[in-house]
Amino acid sequence: MLKKLLVASIISTGLFSSLPALAEDKPILNASYDIAREVFAAINPKFVAKWKAETGKDLKIDQSFAGTSRQAQDIIQGKKVDIVTFNQVTDIDILAKRGLVRKDWAKQFPNNSSPYYSTTAFLVRKGNPKNIKNWDDLARDDVKLVFPNPKTSGNARYSYLGAWLFANEKFDGDETKIKSFVAKILHNVQNFPTGGRAATVAFAQNGQGDVLLTFESEVINIAKSDEFKSGEYEIVVPPVSVLAEFPVALVDKVVDSKGTREVSKAFLEFQYTKEIQQLLTTFNYRVHNPEVVAATASQFPQVRLINPNEVLGTWDEITAKHFASNGVLDQLLAEGR
Repeated sequence: MLKKLLVASIISTGLFSSLPALAEDKPILNASYDIAREVFAAINPKFVAKWKAETGKDLKIDQSFAGTSRQAQDIIQGKKVDIVTFNQVTDIDILAKRGLVRKDWAKQFPNNSSPYYSTTAFLVRKGNPKNIKNWDDLARDDVKLVFPNPKTSGNARYSYLGAWLFANEKFDGDETKIKSFVAKILHNVQNFPTGGRAATVAFAQNGQGDVLLTFESEVINIAKSDEFKSGEYEIVVPPVSVLAEFPVALVDKVVDSKGTREVSKAFLEFQYTKEIQQLLTTFNYRVHNPEVVAATASQFPQVRLINPNEVLGTWDEITAKHFASNGVLDQLLAEGR
């Protein structure tokens, strides 16, 4: 009788319900950029299996995909994100300024906390009917473009900066000429969706524009994808383009409150392993692991990448000048309306 009462007491107090948690970790939420779905669909199961083998615990990784500026605002407004895997440094800096991420987050992991990188490239229609070869061609009157809105998409900010950096060299730093050049490109944009995936759909499925500007990795993926009519496009990587880093960080305020710091940190460290660096190249990202770089050297076109910070200043300075309200971007978009 005593034994039955003890069992009943355990059930009534919910102690049994807590037992499975001993074999599970709390779910973690990874907020990422709009076109990262396939990447993390491949990475996450591998980490879950690794974590299970090392700790004996099951793990669920939840995902959120959107333009990274929107993701950052959602986190500021209270979204409980453990990890950010973004495509724009400034969107993590915003979180750091709000006390959600440590101020020295870029030193927490190797390569400025950027496990991989890319650049801006162009996707054109089969046969390249508009003969697109370089940034100059994007400013022609007969060319229509598709890329996301730089106000909401880190992807698009790199497209904007790629055009600016090209013009900076072409016009030897003459800002009047640079602005005129970039304004022509902006005014050639036929569709300005909020994120990279919507831009891809507009170009590849809805037939809008002559050129899609997006990350090199996405350009190659689209060109080879059956989802987007493989064989209907050609890839143009300009000889000079912008270095686009893909920064990662722990959302310290969240991982500490949830008790998920250990697993979240391990997940980000996993991005640097040779296995995942190799996997990332299958999605056409450029990586840092020396062995993987050597093995995939023929996969990527030769291109001179310009680091925006070496030309235009810190990301804070770039943001204040170009992307803040009434900054250069807003001024150029307003011209000719």
